[in-house]
Amino acid sequence: MEKLIAKDLLSIGAVFLRPDEPFTWASGIKSPIYCDNRLTLSVPAVRTRVEEGLARIVRERFPDAGALMGTSTAGIAHAAITATLLDLPMGYVRGGAKDHGRGNRIEGQLEKGERVVVIEDLISTGGSCIEVVEALREAGAEVLGVASIFTYGMQRGLDRLREAGVRNHSLCNLDALVEVAAAEGYIRPEDKARLLAFRDNPADESWMRR
Repeated sequence: MEKLIAKDLLSIGAVFLRPDEPFTWASGIKSPIYCDNRLTLSVPAVRTRVEEGLARIVRERFPDAGALMGTSTAGIAHAAITATLLDLPMGYVRGGAKDHGRGNRIEGQLEKGERVVVIEDLISTGGSCIEVVEALREAGAEVLGVASIFTYGMQRGLDRLREAGVRNHSLCNLDALVEVAAAEGYIRPEDKARLLAFRDNPADESWMRR
């Protein structure tokens, strides 16, 4: 499944790999990878594999889930489709509370003690995902874990999720993506080590040198 999803993400341009012309993140970090999993929604065959994969994660890893909660905004559609497949309630968590109406941050019905799974599209350092989990916990939910489409597997992200007591299961990861990308000609075989070096320490730009 990891390599199949990797192939899908690469083929539709949801992931770009440019080790020789790195992207610049908002933090200023140079990155050889850019990921936009929203594009999976535009390709029915890929969308189906992604949503069925997320549903399988929930069924197998979090069988006691009573509701799904999407992250805003990229996780909302994925949470809605996956919830439909599983016949579960669904809601989502805003980036911040509304400044009008009831000032909600959590949209959708959420009972105290509800066992929920967060649906996320992408995990890098884990910060935004943890914020969503904390908002749900503050509202009285029991967060069983996270089901995500892709994770970089950065050590900082892994450490932060562990410290926050959050379990994440992803359909795809950087290791699988790099293997598929090299095998199918998206990158040179010698670029594999550079991409993984970035993953291991994004602040160290030595990976940019061949």
